[in-house]
Amino acid sequence: MSLSSLAAIPPYVFYELDARRSRQRDAGKSLIDVGIGSPDGPIPDVVIEAMQRTAADRGLSGYPEFRAHPLFRQAVAGYLHTRFGVSIDPGTELLALAGSKEGIAELILSHTNPGDVVLIPEVYYPVYARATMLAGAQPVCVPFLPDGRLHLEAVASSDLARARVMIVNYPGNPTTATITLEDHAVLVDFAARHDLLLISDLAYSELSFDGYRVPSVLQVPGASRVAVEMHTCSKSFNMAGVRIAFVAGKREAIAQLDSYRSNIGYGVTTLAQMAGATAFTHHEAIVPPIVAEYRARRDALVHAMQAGGWDVQSPKATMYLWLPVPAGYDDWGWVDALIEGPGVVVTPGITFGEAGRGRFRVSLVQPAEVLTKAAAAITSMAAAATSS
Repeated sequence: MSLSSLAAIPPYVFYELDARRSRQRDAGKSLIDVGIGSPDGPIPDVVIEAMQRTAADRGLSGYPEFRAHPLFRQAVAGYLHTRFGVSIDPGTELLALAGSKEGIAELILSHTNPGDVVLIPEVYYPVYARATMLAGAQPVCVPFLPDGRLHLEAVASSDLARARVMIVNYPGNPTTATITLEDHAVLVDFAARHDLLLISDLAYSELSFDGYRVPSVLQVPGASRVAVEMHTCSKSFNMAGVRIAFVAGKREAIAQLDSYRSNIGYGVTTLAQMAGATAFTHHEAIVPPIVAEYRARRDALVHAMQAGGWDVQSPKATMYLWLPVPAGYDDWGWVDALIEGPGVVVTPGITFGEAGRGRFRVSLVQPAEVLTKAAAAITSMAAAATSS
């Protein structure tokens, strides 16, 4: 990475959103913040207890292990087998991470050279493109088909010739799009045919509703020859502040990432790893009440939006609604109108790439009754704009 590549990256949109939010709060305005997707629920009690025990254990006060603590490896391997039926070698096909965002960036930085191409969804989590640019590589957006799958045939042959990595994100942030295991098999085949490292960002593996069960790309036979998958405790376990995740899959990619990380850091704090190990070990008890709360919030928000005249469908997964900006506004104009008017903070679609322009994201990070108020404010503001 060079200073010129860093300077070429535009300011992070969430910084701008935070600045606008702060200006209103400093002026004394009360806000309903449904912008950033930061879970507001408590860290599970069993995880807190594990962190307390770890903090008091003098034997764990030294440097952490580079790849992962043995107990973390064991817990993750058990989780993948119980949840997805996937078996891995925890010694060679697993690495602990301080959050999946960091891991995705480091995978890109360790697997690309200047001039290479990284294929990303046309609406994407910002680190996909930003880490690619920091590496001096070129992000190339893959368009969506109407059902939310990637239109792989639309990728130009000239881009495929330079592509080294492809990132997919299902369930999608912010789109909420989902795919089947059969769809994952298509992605694995595409990656194999074009010699790509396939990175599956599975940040919302447990946040699914109405009988939908999120699949893992590693369930596809032979996927571990071309793919790695990112899992995180942030969303599914209300542990965004703990910063613990893992990547599993292709052992050569894991080794290359480990080599990169060992040159710039010293592993993931043991405290976070013990928290993560506990979460993954107890996922069958921890996840259902968290999902039930998000389902209730989703239903309340969707019902309130529909009551306000919006044609909103209930997403099968994630913690978001992905909605069109009303006519008469651009992305930031709509965000400012909501903040300065009824005091609702949403995320502009342009945050997630040019293809996100004209939409906005609402996060389910408030209680149901607060989300109902936010929906009433949003639909009223839109109706007023239409009638004026």
